[in-house]
Amino acid sequence: MSSTVVLTIEALHERVEAIFSKAGLNPVQAGAITRVIVAGERDACKSHGVYRIEGALRTIKAGKVNPDAVAELVPQQAPAIVRVDAKGGFANSALELGIPELAARARSCGTAALVVNDAAHFSALWVEVEALTDRGLACLAMCPSYATVAPTGGNKPLLGTNPFAFGWPRPGHQPYVFDNATSVAARGEIELHRRAGKPLPEGWAIDSKGRPTTDPEAALAGAMLPFGGHKGSAIGTMIELLAGIMIGDLTSSEALEVLGTTTLYPSHGELVIAFSPEAFSTGRAGNPLSRAETLFEAILGQGARLPSQRRFLARAKSERDGINLSQQEMAQLDHFLDRGLDAV
Repeated sequence: MSSTVVLTIEALHERVEAIFSKAGLNPVQAGAITRVIVAGERDACKSHGVYRIEGALRTIKAGKVNPDAVAELVPQQAPAIVRVDAKGGFANSALELGIPELAARARSCGTAALVVNDAAHFSALWVEVEALTDRGLACLAMCPSYATVAPTGGNKPLLGTNPFAFGWPRPGHQPYVFDNATSVAARGEIELHRRAGKPLPEGWAIDSKGRPTTDPEAALAGAMLPFGGHKGSAIGTMIELLAGIMIGDLTSSEALEVLGTTTLYPSHGELVIAFSPEAFSTGRAGNPLSRAETLFEAILGQGARLPSQRRFLARAKSERDGINLSQQEMAQLDHFLDRGLDAV
């Protein structure tokens, strides 16, 4: 008997969407959250694939997300700012609502920002970044989380993993995209190590007494560390300021205080900024997209790779051959579909 099951992208989408519909999410939220989970599996990002369903179901069951929420565009406050009120629902449908308007404003103004407020955050940021590079725009995306990361020199959680993503459009090629947590690793990676019974690499975390640890359980009870020491700590703090305080939403420590646990998905805001390369280069010599290709070719010419290349290769394979899930993952999907919220 094979240890894996192969599903088409469409078949996995149908199964995951059915799980969230049974759990009580309205169609707009069920469809949006399903798209990002399937995208994670399609791109072999296991920490953002079907693994995330259980946490989403727990968050729904705990009443920490509004399953009936329909995000709304807030009336225009400034020409280059788009604001979406997620109404306490998952962020994904709010982002899908706001991104087309963000793209239109960025083309009109040269740059524009999308603010999402009052959302239960779920998924990697490369999903919204690629939605903008597909529209020919460069972009930045960032958000806080809940406090699980100690600032450099500190010994207790204060910052979130605070992911930060960037995208650059490449006509005829997959976009240049990176999506990094400002912690050494995403919290999901520590969870996966815990489930697999594997120790963490040194330098990832400290325990509840501030001592270095490679034990995933001790790390989850303690704090993760910023990447690059003080550099990651500074960038993580910047994200707290821009994507929390500046947009009138929660910081990571405030989000944890409201939620009371790290076993559910936190509510906070997100900031996405889009740029028109053509608008910024108006009046200057050279096409910015062509000049960027010269840079990328020089990087590749040295034998280096561009970020997300592994993801794009995995995507092409999944689109051609289907998505591989383990028997255990399939059994869990069946369990979720059969039991709904009673499964968690």
